[in-house]
Amino acid sequence: MTGKLNNRIRVYRAEHRLSQGDLAERIGVTRKTISTIEVGRFVPSTVIALKIARYFGVPVEDIFSLNDDVDVSESTANT
Repeated sequence: MTGKLNNRIRVYRAEHRLSQGDLAERIGVTRKTISTIEVGRFVPSTVIALKIARYFGVPVEDIFSLNDDVDVSESTANT
């Protein structure tokens, strides 16, 4: 299964008037980590994704979404 992880971190940062560095400091990562997640070069760990969502007070699915053409029911049928 292949797919691209989309995110709305930049949108949430703008709404809260935070720089990448501000958000990074608040969740305990580097500014570069936030930057590479935002542009899609780095897929965050579950812990980082949950910390970001918790900081903004929204479900993780509001910030991150998987964009692929794979039918999930097909991939779970093989497990």
